[in-house]
Amino acid sequence: MPKLPIRGTPWLLVIQAALAARDHWSVLTPEERTDLARLLRATRGRPSNLTAREKAELRRLVGRLDLPGLGKDLLPLARKKRGRR
Repeated sequence: MPKLPIRGTPWLLVIQAALAARDHWSVLTPEERTDLARLLRATRGRPSNLTAREKAELRRLVGRLDLPGLGKDLLPLARKKRGRR
C-alpha cells in the first residue's frame, strides 16, 4: 500500500470534499444505501454481472446521488488545490 504524504495533505480540502460527498450520500435512505452497496459489491467491477432489474435499480440509486451536482460542488476545491502550487 502506498504511503500518502501527510505533511503535504491539505486537510481542510479533504474535509470539505468529505462533507460535500456526505451531503449527496444522505439523500438516500438507509435501505437505499444498503441496496446500493449490495449492488456495487455484486458487480465486482463488471456491470454485466447484474440482471436487467438490478441494473435498473443501480441506475435509479446512482441517479438519486446527483453525481454531476457533486462534481460541481467539488470543482471549487480542485481549483483551490491547483492554486496552491
